[in-house]
Amino acid sequence: MDLAIELCLKRAENEIVLAKLIQRISNENQLKKEVFQIAEDFTFYSAVISHSYYAIFQSAKAYLLSKGVGFSSKQGQHQKVYHRFKKHIKKGTMDAELLNIYDSIMIRADELLGILEMEREKRGNFTYETLPQANKEPAEDSLVNAQKFYKHIYALISQ
Repeated sequence: MDLAIELCLKRAENEIVLAKLIQRISNENQLKKEVFQIAEDFTFYSAVISHSYYAIFQSAKAYLLSKGVGFSSKQGQHQKVYHRFKKHIKKGTMDAELLNIYDSIMIRADELLGILEMEREKRGNFTYETLPQANKEPAEDSLVNAQKFYKHIYALISQ
């Protein structure tokens, strides 16, 4: 596997692990009090959403790199990854690849694109426009989405 692809997948995996840790800290009052010495009302759900989004972003980037789609500059990569991922899905090749991997658990490429779109929007809304304590449920959804997205992309790249 190409080093750049491997790096993106490792980053995605790290973001998922960090999101899980942050979620656990936010959920467990005893952990907040005894280990981190912070008040029980502190939560970091917006960070869970943000790190989940980055896991999805890095996964999508890894997939694109595995298909020979490069990125010339670091600036504007989120937009480029999103639009190139969307364009790739519209070609229809990803559904065929996913079908080859999964017989019983079928996920459509459009569903992966939907996850990317939703988490991209959610990252902006919940990171900048709400209190962290209000983000528990969206954070849980984001983490589930990130794990699902990563799992399917990893399988595609590894086949």
